Amino acid sequence: MIFYQPVSISKGSFAFCRWSLTAIVWAGFLFQSKALIALSFFLLLFSAILTIKYAPLIQLFTLLEHLLSFPKQIIMLDKKSMRFAHGLGSILSGLCLILLYLDFKFAWECVLVFAIMKSISAFGICPAEKLYNCIHDNNCCSFIRRRQK
Repeated sequence: MIFYQPVSISKGSFAFCRWSLTAIVWAGFLFQSKALIALSFFLLLFSAILTIKYAPLIQLFTLLEHLLSFPKQIIMLDKKSMRFAHGLGSILSGLCLILLYLDFKFAWECVLVFAIMKSISAFGICPAEKLYNCIHDNNCCSFIRRRQK
């Protein structure tokens, strides 16, 4: 059974997607803007639905690359793990959004945690992608391997 579905996109568009989404979440937190948190939710949701190749921010940067003739470097990503990561991100941002609209006492603190998680992902250490790979490879960490012996 094949779990890895490679998809090629430009390195610049992938970086643009990660960093702009992180900037949107941080701006939402810093300016206490529910609209920016909602924007991050919809961007992540549409990225999960449309897959990484057709994600809104990827498509925007791809258009800019084409119009401005940027040099392209292509990278290969796993379509399923990226879909999982975007889906989990949309769930987390949706949860933050619900807490904000319910005026939960610690809603903005939850947004701060989400912003920190998005920052970690922007640096290329995507916890959700690693979680996906952990689930499908059955070798999550050394702790689990030791317990199975």
